[in-house]
Amino acid sequence: MTETANTTEDGTESDAPYYAFKATMVGAPTELRLAPEGIEMNRAGRIVRFAYGDVRRVRLAFRPVTMQSYRFVTEIWGNGPKMTIASCSSRSVVEQTRQDAEYNAFITELHRRLAASGAAVKFQNGSPVVLYWIGVAAIAGLCLAAAVLAVRSLQIESWLSAAIVGAMLLVFLWQAGDFLRRNRPGHYTPDQLPRLVLP
Repeated sequence: MTETANTTEDGTESDAPYYAFKATMVGAPTELRLAPEGIEMNRAGRIVRFAYGDVRRVRLAFRPVTMQSYRFVTEIWGNGPKMTIASCSSRSVVEQTRQDAEYNAFITELHRRLAASGAAVKFQNGSPVVLYWIGVAAIAGLCLAAAVLAVRSLQIESWLSAAIVGAMLLVFLWQAGDFLRRNRPGHYTPDQLPRLVLP
C-alpha cells in the first residue's frame, strides 16, 4: 500500500491508500484504491467498485502457486464480481515478487474501513470447509500410498527406493502440513486478523 498520490479514473490525483499487483506476467496489473466511499479495482480499464456497506463476505487464505510458495490472497464478495487481491506480483515466467508489507498494510486498512462502515460482513479465513476436508482426505490417501510403497521397498531390500520415497514423503508432509495448518477454516473479527493467513 502506498499513501502517495495516485491517479483516479477521471485523471485527478488521489492520496487514498493504493495497492497494485500483476496476477500473471501477461496482461495489465490490477490496481486497488480505498476511496472514502468504497474499494475500487481497476484491471485493464475495467473498473469494479464496492461501497464498504455493500461488502458481504471477505476471505483471507494461504494460496501458494508453482513459482511462489509463500503467497496469500484476500477475496471480497459484494454487489458485483468477486475481487481477489494477491500478496505477490508476477515479474516474469519464473519470478514472482513478494509484497508482504504493502499487502498487509492495505488489507489491514481495508478491514478498518469495513468495520467503521457498520456493514454486516462475514469474515472467514482458510479454505471453504468442504474443500478443506476433501484436501485432508486426498493428502492422507497420498501419504498412505507413499508409506505402503516405502514399506514394500524395504521388504524387497531396495534401500535406495525406500530412501527416495521416504524423503519425498517427508517433504510432501512438510509442505502439505503447512498448507493445511494455515488454511484451516475459521472466522475472525476485523480488529484481530489471523496471522496464519497473512504474510
